[in-house]
Formats: sequence, structure tokens, C-alpha cells
Amino acid sequence: MAKISALSGFPEWLPAQRLVEQHVIDVFREVAELHGFSEIQTRAVEPLSQLLRKGEIDKEVYVLRRLHAEEGDGETADPDRTLGLHFDLTVPLARYVLEHQNDLAFPFRRFQIQKVWRGERPQDGRFREFYQADLDVIGQDTLPGHIEADVAVVMAEILDRLPLPPVTIHVNTRRLSEGFFRAIGLQDLTAVLRSLDKLPKIGREAVRELLVSDAGASPEQAEKCLDFAQIRTRDDSFAQQVRDLGGSGETVEEGITELTAVMHRVEAAVPGVIRADLSIARGLDYYTGTVFETFVEGHESLGSICSGGRYDQLAADNRHTYPGVGLSIGLSRLVSRMLSADLARPSRPVPTCVLVAVADEEARPASDAAATALRRRGIACEVAPTAAKFGKQIRYADRRGIPFVWFPSSEGSDEVKDIRSGEQAPADATTWEPPAEDRWIRIAPTGR
Repeated sequence: MAKISALSGFPEWLPAQRLVEQHVIDVFREVAELHGFSEIQTRAVEPLSQLLRKGEIDKEVYVLRRLHAEEGDGETADPDRTLGLHFDLTVPLARYVLEHQNDLAFPFRRFQIQKVWRGERPQDGRFREFYQADLDVIGQDTLPGHIEADVAVVMAEILDRLPLPPVTIHVNTRRLSEGFFRAIGLQDLTAVLRSLDKLPKIGREAVRELLVSDAGASPEQAEKCLDFAQIRTRDDSFAQQVRDLGGSGETVEEGITELTAVMHRVEAAVPGVIRADLSIARGLDYYTGTVFETFVEGHESLGSICSGGRYDQLAADNRHTYPGVGLSIGLSRLVSRMLSADLARPSRPVPTCVLVAVADEEARPASDAAATALRRRGIACEVAPTAAKFGKQIRYADRRGIPFVWFPSSEGSDEVKDIRSGEQAPADATTWEPPAEDRWIRIAPTGR
């Protein structure tokens, strides 16, 4: 048999690691549903013509076709018939909303946890196949501004329930950025945003040069842009700092009002998590309102683990436009860091709480009956695979991380042993309860 080698960029977690990933998925689902979001699943493929509408993504799309498809038969030549694996969940959402608009009630509150595929170069936290988890509220023609804060509150609650170090959500608004740049005399806003977006990678001096060369800024204007991007506050004091730099006018004041309202609403719901951060430029060419990025304390090198914002053109047809607000977590990327940094561990590596021992093969029906009685009461258990000596069966449970071993008795006096403490006591499979902390697997922070 040929040697099996791993494919980079396609994570396959071990069972205990998968428990951590599943916990993140479960928390996301539980909190989203508490806030009235409904889950959807969309197909894995979309027509290539739809996928390429997002721009600058053609090198990352995986094309799907039959092994023996022939060139020129339409399947490979026609982008409307060629299928590609979706690289995010936004393109499928736009198509889904248009396709089902008559069956949906707006605003439509949707969450989606699904795998996506991108032909990127694999590296730490970057995969070619990974789970993405999205929250979006989609309106029809209009969408109230307060929903921008509402979605951030839901995501903050999700992250707060995960075994992570403190998380901060950084927020900016397109209106404030655009208003400030125009107030100081700049017109090529796309070039300004594109230059400021490179601050974390190339630093202040290099960005100053780009602002002058690419955005047409004077040295004084470039300096004000850089000072604007350095504003970060825990409260609404950012407003006076913007004004002190020369930010004035109706658009600036509207942006200040918008950002202040979002911060106050999120702070009231989840104290201490929100930050004004006027350096956020990424995505402002797509987002039309508030934009969010999220960072884990001590793991800033991971970059933003959750980003998104307000967009007014998710989709449109001849009758309606569909504005929305959304936030997205690269779930596999986050889980990868949780595992590599040992931020969280399951309380045991398998779901099984009880191993039911087998005295001999003739007695296996009694063991099966005890296991059935326990499972009917929601206690996860399995029956020993062989009728080995009890010592070997206990060691098997220990290797698997199973805390209890059940010993059926033909006389009806079963016993259960906690193999961690060695304590053994009589038990009835119809009434016995394990300690609450052992009944289900818990995912807990390691304290690191």
C-alpha cells in the first residue's frame, strides 16, 4: 500500500479535538437561537459566474466538474454551467434570499455554520477547507440602524461563552471615515482606505508615503489620516479627538452619532467588550455603515477572528433591494488556535460516561440490558468489547477516559465503580445518576 501523506490545509481533528470544535458550534447555535436567528444550510456549489461576481477571488475558487467532462461541452466552457465550491457564505446567502424571498419574513434573521473552500496557500490558521459561522439580519428595502449593534451583541455573547481569553470587538463606521477624509480635503477615498489598511503590515512611515503617492495627500493631510487611524477609545471620547484633528461637517457628526449609538448599545448588553477603532479600513469599500473586527487578548497575531458590518446591497432584483448586517467567524481558524495554544480541553476525550463490563459472553445480554436502561435516561455508555478479566476491562475504560465501570449482577445487585477514586457502590441502572460534572462532556479553559 502506498504511503499515506496528509493534505495541508484540510484539517482532520482527533476525537477529543473535534469535541472542542463541536462545543464552539453548539454555543454559536444556542446563542443565535436565543436571539431569534434561524439556521439555514445552502448547497456547497454555485455557478462560477455567481462566485466570480465578488471580484479578485478567481484564483481561490475550486471548480467542480465530472472526471470525464470534455473541453467545449458547456460544462467547462460556460461559466453559468460550470460549478464552483463556495468560498464564503455570503454569495450563497444572496442567492438564497432572492430565490426564497416570497417565503421569507423580513427582517430575516439567519445563522449558518457550514464548510467553505478556498484555494489559498495553507499556513497557521489558514485552511483550504474550513467551517465558517455567519450571523446576518437581512431587510427588504430598509433595515433599522439599531440592528448593527444588535448583531454585535449576539456575537459578543457567543464569544463570551467560549473558553477564550478576553475578546474585544473593534468598531468603526464608513460615514465617519469618509466624512473626516473629505473634511480635510481628500477626494480619492478608496486610495486612502487602501493605504490605511496596510498599516499593520508596513507601518506608519510606509503608509504615509502611500497616502502622498497614491491618494494625492499632502504631508499634512497624510499626518492627519495617520493620527485619525490611531484613535482607539473605550467610550465616546473618540468624537472630540476627531473634531480636534479637523473633522467637521454634517457627515462627520452623523458618523459620530452612529458610532456612539452602536457603542452604547453593545456596552449596555455586554460590558467591556466594545472599542472604537478608527484604524479599521478593511471592507469599507464593501460595507456601507458600521464595520467590526474582533481580537483575542494575547493572540493579536491571529488577526481578527470575527469581522463584518452593514452592507446595503447584498442582493437586488427589479422590485427590491436587500440591505443587511452580518458578522462572520472563521470557526476552524479559531478552533485551530484554541487547540494549538491549549486554551481549552474536553473533560474527557470520549462521550462515554459508563463502560458496562461483561462477565462472560453468556452474560452479555445482561450487560446490554443495563446499558439500554442507562441510555434511556440520557447517560452515555458502551458495553465492553470483550469479556476479558475485569482488570483489563477497567484498564480499557481508563485508556478511553471513561470515568465509570458498571458491573451487572445476575442476582440484580449491580455495582458501579469510579475508576478515578476507586470507590465502588451498589447501583440501579433505572435510578443511578453520575455526578453532574461527569454526565456530559464539559469544555473548559486550561487557565493558560
